[in-house]
Amino acid sequence: MFGIDKKWLAWAWCLLLAACVTPPSPPVIAPPPAAPFAASNWDALPDWKSRALIPSWPAFLQSCHALKHKTLWQPPCARAVQLEPTDEAALHAYFEEWFTPWQVSNDDGSTQGLITGYYEPKLYGSREKSERFRYPLYAVPDDMLTIELGEVYPQLKDMRLRGRLQGKRVLPYYSRAEIDAGAGALQGSELFWVDDAVELFFLQIQGSGRIELPDGSLVKVGYADQNGYPYVSIGKKLVTSGELKLEEASMQGIKDWAGKNPDRLTALLEQNPSYVFFHELPGGLSAPPGALGVPLTDGYSIAVDARTIPLGAPVFLATTQPNSTEPLNRLMLAQDTGGAIRGAVRADFFWGFGEAAGAQAGRMKQQGRMWVLFPKGGEPARKY
Repeated sequence: MFGIDKKWLAWAWCLLLAACVTPPSPPVIAPPPAAPFAASNWDALPDWKSRALIPSWPAFLQSCHALKHKTLWQPPCARAVQLEPTDEAALHAYFEEWFTPWQVSNDDGSTQGLITGYYEPKLYGSREKSERFRYPLYAVPDDMLTIELGEVYPQLKDMRLRGRLQGKRVLPYYSRAEIDAGAGALQGSELFWVDDAVELFFLQIQGSGRIELPDGSLVKVGYADQNGYPYVSIGKKLVTSGELKLEEASMQGIKDWAGKNPDRLTALLEQNPSYVFFHELPGGLSAPPGALGVPLTDGYSIAVDARTIPLGAPVFLATTQPNSTEPLNRLMLAQDTGGAIRGAVRADFFWGFGEAAGAQAGRMKQQGRMWVLFPKGGEPARKY
């Protein structure tokens, strides 16, 4: 969860739960290791000169909308709004004038990492519970606490825990299994009821989606909060137990397994204790907002580990199409994060809304390389 080290996580809970008679002195916590960034050159980016940048431009302008008040971003973003995105040569010249490409490396020095995909699914549901619609989609429960550790210890800045009160004690919030069993102040916080437990589970993984109501209308829902437990891959669980081969552990493979094993589904899902809560999004949004606060762009937004990759930055991604060796080299924008996105050379490719996007996202588990394009005069590893 949030990149928290287990040793000081245990210490934090010990302090919070008053389980220690004498609370220990806070440990010296080193920040998460910054991803190494090596200044590169434009020739190192595969097919840079021939890549179309016009399709990436709307997503880039969305990033500028969020970053335009940051000192390093003010000049390039001010120039960007003056350009007409109709000339590929002019856009290439713009990036080469205002940005430096920095190749991203993992802690072990390798430059390859995992590139997966996500999308905005459609579920079928209702605002009322019925025999068909019986799986609840919850808003954030009233009894869940958010504990900002950085307010007490600055070295824990941006680290937080989720908890609940039991008398005068703070305990971890309920796990998925406990929530499914009815624990917590969740009654009355149901936003919608949907007809498929597996689809609901994958909605929580994707973080946003749309629900078709009985009258045919669509409503949008987005991530609101999470119960504080780390994400556990049920695909890996199925592979480890011999239920699926590694190449079968895609979203579709898991759904196929669920259809054949309905009596074992609940036990499988509960092996991932993480649980996501939602809120209903305004109807006028064309796409779900990412962690940057701007709408995601189909095929041009990625989720990254924001501890290392600056949110909002352009990222040149060199990977391959899902289940293919066909090159997929594209200028993307780091506009989202995700609980399973951990590591420097690591990205989740946003494919958009619907079944076709879901098919691409479900199959995508490729290797790739990444270059962060950062304004000249700054380094992406430093605060900006």
